[in-house]
Amino acid sequence: MEERSAGFVLYRDGRHGCEYLLLRHRSGGHWAFPKGRIEPGERPEDAARREVEEETGIAPPEKDEGYLGESRYAFRRNGRSVAKRVVYYLGKATGGDVRLSHEHTEWAWLDRRAAAAKLTFDEARRILAAADGRLSTQRRRTEVGG
Repeated sequence: MEERSAGFVLYRDGRHGCEYLLLRHRSGGHWAFPKGRIEPGERPEDAARREVEEETGIAPPEKDEGYLGESRYAFRRNGRSVAKRVVYYLGKATGGDVRLSHEHTEWAWLDRRAAAAKLTFDEARRILAAADGRLSTQRRRTEVGG
């Protein structure tokens, strides 16, 4: 069985630089980025936008920085193996307070180092590294004037 999901690595400008939004799931207690299942007929980027709003109460990014990467992993549900594929996009949070869905128990805006330490799974840390690398490159270009 395969499941397809989509989500966002949301970031904002914090007091000490870039901060990333992580959510703690009620089921299992793991920390991850906002994401959820792609509905039949739904484009992955539309699913990612819908899930951000449903899970966090934050409006989806007005302009996202596009496709970030894909995560693949497997887990067991009701004794059956499930192959999961998650497509991630990068986007700057458009403001607003976080209002968690019933699926989550906590949220945190964290810098890269703290976010990497809090994320539960290596695949999520790999996606975080890709996001931070892209943002670092963008910042360097802006500083140089290009």
